[in-house]
Amino acid sequence: MTERRTVLIAPAWPYANGPRHIGHVVGFAVPGDVLARFWRLRGARVLMASGTDEHGTPITYEADKNGIPPKDFADRNNALIVDDLVRLGMTYDIFTRTTTANHYRVTQDLFLKLFERGYLVKKKQMGAFDPATGRTLPDRYIEGKCPICGYPEARGDQCDNCGNQLDPADLINPHQRGSDAPVEFHETEHFFFDLPAFGDQLKAWIEQHGNWRPNVRKYSLEYVRNLKPRAITRDLDWGVPVPLPGWEDNPSKKIYVWFDAVIGYLSASIEWAINSGKPDAWKEWWDNPESHHYYTMGKDNITFHTVMWPAILMGAGDLHLPDEIVASEFLHMEGRKFSTSRGQVIYVKDVLDQYDPDALRYYLMIAGPENQDTDFTWSEFVRRNNDELVATWGNLVHRTLVNAHRNFGAVPQPGNLTGIDESLIKEVEAALDEVAKHLQEARFQNALKLAMGIASRVNVYLGTEQPWHTIKSDRERAGTVLYVALRCVDNLKTMLTPFLPFSSQRLHAMLGYEDVIAPQPDVREFSENGASHTVITGEYEAVDRWRPSQLEPGRTLPAPQALFKRLDDVSEEEPPPSS
Repeated sequence: MTERRTVLIAPAWPYANGPRHIGHVVGFAVPGDVLARFWRLRGARVLMASGTDEHGTPITYEADKNGIPPKDFADRNNALIVDDLVRLGMTYDIFTRTTTANHYRVTQDLFLKLFERGYLVKKKQMGAFDPATGRTLPDRYIEGKCPICGYPEARGDQCDNCGNQLDPADLINPHQRGSDAPVEFHETEHFFFDLPAFGDQLKAWIEQHGNWRPNVRKYSLEYVRNLKPRAITRDLDWGVPVPLPGWEDNPSKKIYVWFDAVIGYLSASIEWAINSGKPDAWKEWWDNPESHHYYTMGKDNITFHTVMWPAILMGAGDLHLPDEIVASEFLHMEGRKFSTSRGQVIYVKDVLDQYDPDALRYYLMIAGPENQDTDFTWSEFVRRNNDELVATWGNLVHRTLVNAHRNFGAVPQPGNLTGIDESLIKEVEAALDEVAKHLQEARFQNALKLAMGIASRVNVYLGTEQPWHTIKSDRERAGTVLYVALRCVDNLKTMLTPFLPFSSQRLHAMLGYEDVIAPQPDVREFSENGASHTVITGEYEAVDRWRPSQLEPGRTLPAPQALFKRLDDVSEEEPPPSS
């Protein structure tokens, strides 16, 4: 690579209303980490920035049910999410929160820029109130019959049955959620973001991105055809204060969560720069037209990243727009979408309590919903682990290293390479460029399938050459074959490190290297204005390692160990035991 790229990885912000399930992390987390690790291996300057989204009515509703303040509820869930992401190996440069003073300041600054430029307009609408207490009732506190599909338990903000966005006043027979208590509607005033003002600009910008996944481009273009002003403030007591006279001290008026959440990518970048002691360093990504920005998410977040956030950036000024919108489809279980509220869920913690993180990462990337909805099954999880990680890649690594260590104790000195030897080395080295191209374009399954296909090819080579037999009659030839296989394994390790960082680091050591190829994140406390909060961060060296193996003869090889565990067969009702 002739020039050092500057790359922002922006995984969608997980909502702090509970622990994450595997349907969440297949969209935002693992794809983001694969990209971050890949680009660091290419020597790029990477900033991976995100955090927990902690405002909005789902937080206040669940906090009320638990009898605790919203901040305490968010604190508890932030800790659970941070633990899951660290155990899964997510190399965030910063994973922070939307409840920091820094985030409030950046959100309010952007609000004021849009206000000063005339993009925020005051409008009156009907707001919901509790007639008994006079308290405002946020959308999520209201249920009723959907006016579109007739679903009897539609929420005030959205119908879970048909997926349409709703207004509480549109519901048929609205009542307070969880009871039959009535709702009253009074006139209330709010600021609306003038999205239609950006309609033509958004359409032209989306049309420029012919490389986006079809679902992203199609859905976004359909959405911008009928833009309407969108409320940017809400009658809430939990959120970022509105930074205007007459509003900022009003305890019942706050900035709407959809607006402050997407601003988190920028505020987290600024927080990272401050924490790093280089307060202007964030500008290398956000003020740099040559930087490249990836956003990773599930498909239910597409329009927030292709319409809402770009419109905010356009309205605010010269900040870098998204380049790649990496949106996955839905991961289902038994044909139904993962849903915490409906008990249709497999939590990340529960999987990691039993299985290696690489086994989960591999399954989600090779069999996940990259381009279409897919169904998670335990039997497929077992099959992928046993037939691919264990029998293909793990078997190649094990028999190559065991035979090299047992018979030579080091990387063997090769004799003359045959045409077959040279052809295989060239094929594997060429795959480095092909896998890199797929990863650069976020085609994860293509990259993994290519790498695993190469691993199968090297397995065939070993099975044909059989150095464990040849060693008895021709030690030099056996050493040559093992040297070729070790070079191939070393190259495959590079290709698979973004996907399988834990096992790749162990393999790196088994090949005799002493440095770190797959760093892991840390959890640190940072203080701001007397308050502290937890941040995922780390020291992730960016060195161009995406090059053909230079594994030299004579390098000492330590005793190898198996990379992966074989899993027992299982019924769909119970997860498989690890052995």
